Amino acid sequence: MSEPHNSSTPNQDRNTENWFTSWFDTPYYHILYKDRNYREAQIFMDNLTHYLNLPEKAKVLDLACGKGRHSIYLNQLGYDVLGADLSENSIAEASKNSNDHLHFKVHDMREPFEEKFDAIFNLFTSFGYFENDDDNLTTLKAIKESLSDYGFAVIDFMNVNQVIETLVPQEVKTVDGIDFHIKRYVEDGHIFKEIDFEDQGRKFHFTEKVKALSLKDFQELMDEAGIYLLDIFGDYKLKKFHKTESERLIMIFK
Repeated sequence: MSEPHNSSTPNQDRNTENWFTSWFDTPYYHILYKDRNYREAQIFMDNLTHYLNLPEKAKVLDLACGKGRHSIYLNQLGYDVLGADLSENSIAEASKNSNDHLHFKVHDMREPFEEKFDAIFNLFTSFGYFENDDDNLTTLKAIKESLSDYGFAVIDFMNVNQVIETLVPQEVKTVDGIDFHIKRYVEDGHIFKEIDFEDQGRKFHFTEKVKALSLKDFQELMDEAGIYLLDIFGDYKLKKFHKTESERLIMIFK
């Protein structure tokens, strides 16, 4: 995901229900976030798979994979990878990279898979989107159900304490000639990012919305789901997590 995401098409009200089903399917989402650090993502995958000591050809699920940048690299590392995402457009794009050991499918993360995986990765703050908070617990239970007996799962989330402390209220980001006017704020336990722009004579508005889940919140959800939290890291180099300073909240569990 981007950091903190509902969407409204032009002239619609600003309802945030299931915003992710349409925002992720627009070309503008991928334009706005085109400059992500791919090398950093690869280093994270190198460190993570080494830490987990995954066997050769391990079955890996990249849950909420987007266009598959992590899935593709994990496959290059020698793993049997399935990338899953709710966005049909993203999966269509990712599927252009499919091979015998790399596949993609449209899937709702709230639903468990019939097949079992040696590792399940939910990366780049791709959790906490749902309007109904119960769906966060449902998703964790689905992840647990989809793990093999010896499998591990990873959630890479933002560190909400650090994000809120350093939140930039407003900025303009210009990408491919489009001026994205971005407003950020915290409300009702969620981090919002409102995005306004014009393109080809049309005005657009989208709102990203993510539940501001702290480590304590995750621990409570995992306890309820019967999940064992094994380790916590604070960045992609797998350094120790610090509540106020770490950029990421990376949780290893089973």
